Amino acid sequence: MAAAAAPAAAHMADVSWKMLELRARSKRSGSIYEPLKSINLPKPEGGSLWDKLDHYYRIVKSTLLLHQSPTTGLFPTKTYGDNRKAKVHDSLYCAACAWALALAYRRIDDDKGRTHELEHSAIKCMRGILYCYMRQADKVQQFKQDPKPSACLHSVFSAHTGDEVFSHKEYGHLQINAVSLFLLYLVEMISSGLQIIYNTDEVSFIQNLVFCVERAYRVPDFGVWERGSKYNNGSPELHSSSVGLAKAALEAINGFNLFGNQGCSWSVIFVDFDAHNRNRQTLCSLLPRESRSHNTDAALLPCLSYPAFALDDEVLFSQTLDKIIRKLKGKYGFKRFLRDGYRTALEDKTRRYYKPAEIKLFDGIECEFPLFFIFMIIDGVFRGNPAQVKEYQDLLEPLLQHTSEGCPVVPKYYYVPADFVELEKKNPGSQKRFPSNNGRDGKFFLWGQAVYIIAKLLADKLVNPKDMDPIGRYIPPQDQRNVSMRFSNQGPLENDLVVHVALIAESQRLQVFLNTYGIQTQTPQQVEPIQIWAQKELVKAYFHLGVNDKLGLSGRPDRPIGCLGTSKIYRILGKTVVCYSIIFDLSDFYMSQDVMMLIDDIKNALQFIKQYWKMHGRPLFVVLIREDNIRGSRFNPILDMLAAFRKGIVGGVKVHVDRVQTLISGAVVEQLDFLRITETEEAPVFKSLEELDLPKHSKVKRQSSTPNASELEQEPDVNINDWKNKSTYEILQKLNDCNCLASQALLSGILLKREGPNFITKEGTVAEHIERIYRRAGSKKLWSVVRFAASLLGKLVDSLAPSITNVLVQGKQVTLGAFGQEEEVISNPLSPGVIKNIIYEKCHLQDEREAVVQQELVIHIGWIISNSPELFRGMLKIRVGWIIHAMKYELKIRAGDMPAKDLYQMSPSEVKQLLLDILQPQQQGRSWLNRRQIDGSLNRTPAGFYDRVWQILERTPNGLIVAGKFLPQQPTLSDMTMYEMNFSLLVEDMLQNIDQPEYRQIIVELLMVISVILERNPELEFQDKVDLDKVVQEAFHGFQKDHSSPRGAEKQDDMTAFYNTHPMGKKGTCSYLSKAVITLLLEGEMKPSNDDPCTIS
Repeated sequence: MAAAAAPAAAHMADVSWKMLELRARSKRSGSIYEPLKSINLPKPEGGSLWDKLDHYYRIVKSTLLLHQSPTTGLFPTKTYGDNRKAKVHDSLYCAACAWALALAYRRIDDDKGRTHELEHSAIKCMRGILYCYMRQADKVQQFKQDPKPSACLHSVFSAHTGDEVFSHKEYGHLQINAVSLFLLYLVEMISSGLQIIYNTDEVSFIQNLVFCVERAYRVPDFGVWERGSKYNNGSPELHSSSVGLAKAALEAINGFNLFGNQGCSWSVIFVDFDAHNRNRQTLCSLLPRESRSHNTDAALLPCLSYPAFALDDEVLFSQTLDKIIRKLKGKYGFKRFLRDGYRTALEDKTRRYYKPAEIKLFDGIECEFPLFFIFMIIDGVFRGNPAQVKEYQDLLEPLLQHTSEGCPVVPKYYYVPADFVELEKKNPGSQKRFPSNNGRDGKFFLWGQAVYIIAKLLADKLVNPKDMDPIGRYIPPQDQRNVSMRFSNQGPLENDLVVHVALIAESQRLQVFLNTYGIQTQTPQQVEPIQIWAQKELVKAYFHLGVNDKLGLSGRPDRPIGCLGTSKIYRILGKTVVCYSIIFDLSDFYMSQDVMMLIDDIKNALQFIKQYWKMHGRPLFVVLIREDNIRGSRFNPILDMLAAFRKGIVGGVKVHVDRVQTLISGAVVEQLDFLRITETEEAPVFKSLEELDLPKHSKVKRQSSTPNASELEQEPDVNINDWKNKSTYEILQKLNDCNCLASQALLSGILLKREGPNFITKEGTVAEHIERIYRRAGSKKLWSVVRFAASLLGKLVDSLAPSITNVLVQGKQVTLGAFGQEEEVISNPLSPGVIKNIIYEKCHLQDEREAVVQQELVIHIGWIISNSPELFRGMLKIRVGWIIHAMKYELKIRAGDMPAKDLYQMSPSEVKQLLLDILQPQQQGRSWLNRRQIDGSLNRTPAGFYDRVWQILERTPNGLIVAGKFLPQQPTLSDMTMYEMNFSLLVEDMLQNIDQPEYRQIIVELLMVISVILERNPELEFQDKVDLDKVVQEAFHGFQKDHSSPRGAEKQDDMTAFYNTHPMGKKGTCSYLSKAVITLLLEGEMKPSNDDPCTIS
């Protein structure tokens, strides 16, 4: 009986459970617990807000959230199969989609739990990415010190476990854009009220991510498409889209509290404003290009518009967007970039990289991505352009596929099938393309799905731009309101900025002395309790930012603080601190001994601050005046500058000079609250500027330095060739007897090379003796001796690496090495140590002084190119040794029949001025020989030069050769496109072997002549390899025939007269070059043309 009752009881229990479940379900109908129904989803027309949101909710559930990993919260790139991998980049857009729909649901009172579900789907994904990233904290620590591909955070993880799935050798993980996008969405979501960051470990980790992203402007990466260079050969490039996203992320997260409204001071993120500004400058100089090999790229759309809104310059924005649309827009979407082989019928999917010239195969059959139509819809909504929204909605609608339940599906791309490839190439746009996925096969492109839902929500006004961008990045800078003032934030850019200036004298004696000239200053004691720090002390304070022993993370890397950072006031451990700029640091390099350089640096710093200060509050610029600054002939220039400060305008910049205590009220105050010290911890020690303890009324020694050294003092009174073979004993004897510093330096140099730096002389070791010569020569302004000693000691100027980076980000290359010797080409940023090795290996073979003069030039060029890039127009390769050669030419031209001034004896400020002079367009009245010598030394080319060489190459099947360097037609034309920078650099490489500047310029003129002739005679082309040297020789022989004289017979090879001839006119160089070119062309066969008027039948 009991046995029979048991099944009945079980049955009754089952029935009651089902009744309870039904009752509960009826109560929570439509909630998150309700299983998805397979129902057709008609598009809501004029339905209620609930109906519209319900429609999108079901789409999101079935096409996105269905695929979210239940463990990590990541979204897989492939929605089928077992081995699921998740890309950080794609997962972020999926999280943004869930968040966007949650924002829409916030408008409904009874949302049936959907807001919570959707918000936490986004949070789970963001925390999943954070979890994957934090497991690679060791990589973050390595990368912030040395940003190389092997030390970067991974971009792809296992969707289920968060484990690494590819090594850096198997995959292009270095994607600055992905880390930047994570930081950007993190700020946006927290601003909307989501809680994503939970504790201080996570705060310090995010701060370290910021350290990594700050250097984006100098880190070539693999970009959004994970392939780097367009040639898909494994080489990374500097991408505008990556730099732009980094800039946007840094702007968004600066001064942001990761705990949202619940946060306190130690959950705030700090950004180096100078690093942010370098990213901004780099982005503006790279655009409208994407990179060296990508002339343009659809990856720029999310950078320029939603979500990054990285560009403030409307003109540059329009120029870049117009180029993307013009070059990449098709019927089925946008191409990613030209000659993109990804998923085309001709791509070999078994190989990771392409072969040389393989990308030519993909010309005209690149896949088209509907995704970018969606980005254009979103852009139209954010910019208030309904016509653009409608245009791209109409283009997108016919491209959408649908699942069997009626959910819209965005195909990843549309491709040309193999059978139609040839027809499409012959007649672009003629063939039907097919979608990569339709949803019915279970394949979804989740990035596309996510962005589609965001676009629909915006277009249907279910969310507005302010919801999707709560921090207001889409609002033009001038309309943005300021946020929290506790931490420095960016505000509108003020062009009519007044820079506040505090004049600080290093001693009371100096203050009294300056006061006699009407210059009011303060001493360090008089500004107390405010402290004055060098920027290196501020760097020490920042070492404590982001430190986390549990994660193995140190603080901010040892990077100098720039002018913007030192123009703020800091609150550190209860102290108020002002900083003076790095230009006032006591440097070991001799350029700081030239007071005119200091004055120049001050004016440049003020100009820089005026141009790029973007904070609410005035910049406070501390001018530190040292006793050494006013010695001897240095006094008058310094006095003139201080008088200009008093008048209120310095170098065109408005300044207001006052006491530090008065200026503080209008300044930007940065609270360095991360320096929290517990009772058990020992407070870090910082050194503030100390006042020199000198008798107040003692006399300032103004004449301790000679006004100017004579050229005689700069010359040694011994001959190196006489002494380099003499015995060490003899050299030591001479060194002891010799009073001439130039001779002492020469003799010490011989000893250094022979005996080493630790060899003992009468005045200590050889190295110590040379150091003393270096100091004495500096005080006497014996610049030639100073440079020689500096080179012997292997001195390295500060900011050398950033200066080279300034040149590189302008899309140029730098070469180091003496003129006429082997040069080292620098294409990517290098560390100071590597640059030092190059300079001391390549530059002091002929003259030791060259190694330090090249450093001077690099510093000057780096500054000039940042502020006046137009001076380097037409110069793609900045060959420092050749520029020095041009400067020596200029000195010869100026001297006329007199002996030329020695470049090495000139002061650093005179060298800089000479550089500026030769960079200016050449003045009229110069001989053509001189013009060609200078332009050739500068490697300057006319506008459109590289495009014309491309057109020549198209008509030269066997290529071009000059000075033994060959430029083949293939694979060059197949591998590259006319407008890409890599082709221009290849042309420069061809010209590199030419050793005479004036001859190089004649070759440039010759190529322009060939281009014009071919343009006007489309039926002609060269049959053989074109040897440009032979063409010039032929032209020169023609010139000699017309200018022959019996007396000139012995100088048959002297081309000076030819170089000195005007290019234009009947007897101009172009006339002779043209004749030689036409002769060469007519030697070959003519290409018949269909519309040839000479053809009879």
